[in-house]
Amino acid sequence: MARILIAGAGIGGLSAALALLRHGIDVEVVEQAPELKEVGAGVQISANGSRALALLGVAGAVTETSCEAAGKEIRLWNSGQTWKLFDLGAESVARYGSPYLTVYRPDLLAALLGGVRAIKPDAVRLNARLAGFRDTGEGVEVTLEDGRSLHGAALVGADGVHSRVRVGLFGADEARFSGLVAWRGLIPMERLPAHMHRFVGTNWVGPGRHVVHYPLRGGALMNFVGIVERDDWQVESWTARGTTAQLAGDFAGWHADVQAMIHGIEDPHVWALKLRDPLPRWSVGRVTLLGDACHPTLPMLAQGAVQAIEDGYVLARAVAAHSEDLPDAFRRYEAARRERTTRMVRGAAENARRFHNPLLADAEGAARYVAEEWSEPRIHDRYDWLFRYRVDEVPI
Repeated sequence: MARILIAGAGIGGLSAALALLRHGIDVEVVEQAPELKEVGAGVQISANGSRALALLGVAGAVTETSCEAAGKEIRLWNSGQTWKLFDLGAESVARYGSPYLTVYRPDLLAALLGGVRAIKPDAVRLNARLAGFRDTGEGVEVTLEDGRSLHGAALVGADGVHSRVRVGLFGADEARFSGLVAWRGLIPMERLPAHMHRFVGTNWVGPGRHVVHYPLRGGALMNFVGIVERDDWQVESWTARGTTAQLAGDFAGWHADVQAMIHGIEDPHVWALKLRDPLPRWSVGRVTLLGDACHPTLPMLAQGAVQAIEDGYVLARAVAAHSEDLPDAFRRYEAARRERTTRMVRGAAENARRFHNPLLADAEGAARYVAEEWSEPRIHDRYDWLFRYRVDEVPI
């Protein structure tokens, strides 16, 4: 079989490339950037994702530079009152067979890229921006902006939320502003009080906004994400910068631990969170989509990166099992993944409302609300189906 072309060398594209190569299928990845570097931010890799990374052969490389989370907790915005959400660490391994990791995005990307290049050193073509593509019936022809053409057996659009492959298949989408703006930043751990140096994922909840933070790089860094209900910023870009004063203003009156993080961030970034309906279809003939190109999500379930990794592995399994009919392989891949990712997108939207409820304004209302919304049965219903998933066993 001729090689599979992949548009995009992000987490999803490299996961797909590595999975395909490990299944004995040739790939070429086209990436518009002149060099491969991820934004400086963290991602959470739950057990379903770390299992997939092990199957891809990069779990060791990822674990070396990550943190294994001992648990998750909820804290109240003003008082700091704390409720345990669930245990992780040994509990994650015992229950789901794999750890829960917090990872610096560039380190995850480097591990995946290293895995790809160990099998095929020239698999990734940089400075290669996709201009268009054509399904010939026997294969796919891709045209790059510099005029070059590439030919492959099929094309996978792993080119993110602004996917050109998606637009080529289904036309321009209509993103809707969610009314939420996200701040992100990294803090050297030594800038924070000693009691915050813990391998725990913390979610501060409050009326109209919330904060998530967790350690990275063996505890050398703290990753900060603050999400605020606002209507005055609609730039959907991970590279747009804000100021410390603006960020502090959005969390005025919040606990001293939150303030310590805000004032420890040297370079705060801000971006608008936009909503897109999950696509009812991902594939047309020999072209398909994965990751943010077909199921972009709000970050409130911490599953965006993990679901892209899952997509890549399941896609490779489908192609390997049905290589004689790639349109059928893509249909099977899509059928295996669409319901799960749609449920994930909807669950993240539900969490956005949950984290910002007005009942969290005072301690008494918050205690009642947390006891109801984060009770053990509800936590189980919200997360267990995600963490139990096994990319190597789902029927295709």
